[in-house]
Amino acid sequence: MPLAAIGQMCSTSSLTHNLSQARNLVEKASAAGARALFLPEASDYIARNASETISLCQPASTSPFVVGLQDAARQHKLPVNVGIHEPTTDGKKVKNTLLWIDANGEIAHRYQKLHLFDVEIKDGPILKESNSVEKGKEILTPFETPVGTVGLMICFDLRFPEISLALRHRGAQILTYPSAFTVPTGKAHWETLLRARAIETQSYVFAAAQSGPHNEEKTRRSYGHGMIIDPWGKVLATLGGEEDDKGRGLDVGEMALAEIDIEYLEKVRKEVPLLRRTGVYPEIS
Repeated sequence: MPLAAIGQMCSTSSLTHNLSQARNLVEKASAAGARALFLPEASDYIARNASETISLCQPASTSPFVVGLQDAARQHKLPVNVGIHEPTTDGKKVKNTLLWIDANGEIAHRYQKLHLFDVEIKDGPILKESNSVEKGKEILTPFETPVGTVGLMICFDLRFPEISLALRHRGAQILTYPSAFTVPTGKAHWETLLRARAIETQSYVFAAAQSGPHNEEKTRRSYGHGMIIDPWGKVLATLGGEEDDKGRGLDVGEMALAEIDIEYLEKVRKEVPLLRRTGVYPEIS
């Protein structure tokens, strides 16, 4: 059974610092025998505000973070799934993108986040992702990888089961939720939502997370607790959180591993068949 790894980071506004964390995780995953590494949302950088988010953004072809990570994937012959920013055509906003970098270091697939995180919680976080981020327009068809057939999603997509059900319908065996969850929403909903998506789609879920404070002012913190969950809803691996030193990822990042058993996945799907009553309600396809 192939091993898969999730990496946990604490990205800052320094692409050099973040690349160092990511390269270290590639080396760790490769040394552990992983067949693929899944990194968090916005691994390339997390800025202090919307204007800095836009000013730091570079095309993937010239981004030192992306180019450096491609080199690391190529060197270690390890596919890497990673969240980054890409500029929009007019340069006024960015795209929240998830890349699949193959074992040759090539960008084989990219998905643009569909659902944007616009929230204003009393005595909690106020974040308007739409101020600086362009919405994605389509679901990416699941694709084959060394660990199974992967369907890509990002962070806030987790709250919308329709997209995960559509990916399952199209053949996904593994669902991704690379994230930078806020602490209040993470404490309330993170594990519950991840396990729900795994159970209702009978799929593996990979949730690589950002963790800890992203700037010296500590004006933005991420929850951490990256997880790998199996098709029965069992948590196979979990990492630390923003509340402890381990969960902050420090300067090297954290990693967790799990075996991916596709025969077990098919067994779960066969023994508990989820037969849709599409004559009563529409099929999500």
